Amino acid sequence: MKMIISCLVLLSFLAGCNQSPKNGASPSPTNETNRQVQVKQTAPQKKEIVDSRAVSERLEQIATSIPQVESANCVVFGNTAVVGINLPPDMDRSKVGTIKLSVAEALKKDPYGVNAIVTSDMDLSARLRKIRDNVRNGRPISGSAEEMAEIIGRIMPQLPRDVQPSPQSTEPQMPNQNM
Repeated sequence: MKMIISCLVLLSFLAGCNQSPKNGASPSPTNETNRQVQVKQTAPQKKEIVDSRAVSERLEQIATSIPQVESANCVVFGNTAVVGINLPPDMDRSKVGTIKLSVAEALKKDPYGVNAIVTSDMDLSARLRKIRDNVRNGRPISGSAEEMAEIIGRIMPQLPRDVQPSPQSTEPQMPNQNM
């Protein structure tokens, strides 16, 4: 009887040492535990903008290469480009959205346009053209910084997750519901 018990203890000990991981993965060999896998980045990388005028002209050419885009105005502010496109005034809203998306896709393929902001708003495009003309006439873009901030603010949505709480209150203010 002692022989059977000692054989069972020995077998259970050996079976316990040979268990596979609980998640079903095969055990990794001991000589490959420190090996790292390197993956190449596949998303286009944004290039540092050195010559803003050349980048502006390049992005305008890309935008106007899309059918039905009459003209484009681009302003490069720091490392951000804002491209305003002019479309026929009688164009359908759904078609405007499709062309705007086509311009954004074309700009995405360019390393300078990968993070460009595209707008088809006629008012914003006219303001961009005015700023672009001022920059080309030698006026510094720093004088138009506030207007550029307003333009970008109108284009970019305000996402609730991006809102930082004010230092005075940490709890959100709820509207008065006793009406």
